[in-house]
Amino acid sequence: MQIERRIETDREAARVFAYLSDFETSTEWDPGTVRTVRESGDGGVGTRYRNTSRFLGRTVEVTYTVVALDPSGHIELRGENSSLVAHDTITVTPDPRGGSTVVYRAQFDFHRGVRLLAPILAIALWQLGNRAARDMREALARL
Repeated sequence: MQIERRIETDREAARVFAYLSDFETSTEWDPGTVRTVRESGDGGVGTRYRNTSRFLGRTVEVTYTVVALDPSGHIELRGENSSLVAHDTITVTPDPRGGSTVVYRAQFDFHRGVRLLAPILAIALWQLGNRAARDMREALARL
C-alpha cells in the first residue's frame, strides 16, 4: 500500500528540507506520531530513529533508518517492526516564486497476518495521508 501527497508552501526549499529531514519533527506534522527520538547518527545515511505512533487504536513502535540522503532535497527512510516494513520518501523542490513543493510518499508492506486487514488498512492509511498533508502544510506555514 502506498500514499503520496503533494504540499505547496511559500517557504524556501532549503529551510523546508532542513525541517522535514530531521525526522524528530514528525511529531509536529504526522498526526499518528506520538514521539520520535533519534537513537544514533547525525541525520545522514545510517541515522536511526525510534518512532512511536498511534494507529487504529494501537500504539506501535517503528525503527526508521535513513537509507538515502541528497542534501539538495531528497531523503528516504526505511521503517521496520514485527508487522511491517515502511519506505518513506520526502522530496522538496524549489518553486520559481520562492516557495517550494514537498512530495511525501509512504509505502507500507505488511507481514502475513496483518495483510488480512488490507481493506481496513487502505482506508485508514488514506485518511492518515490526508491528515498528514494538512498537518505538514500547517507546520511549514509556521517556519
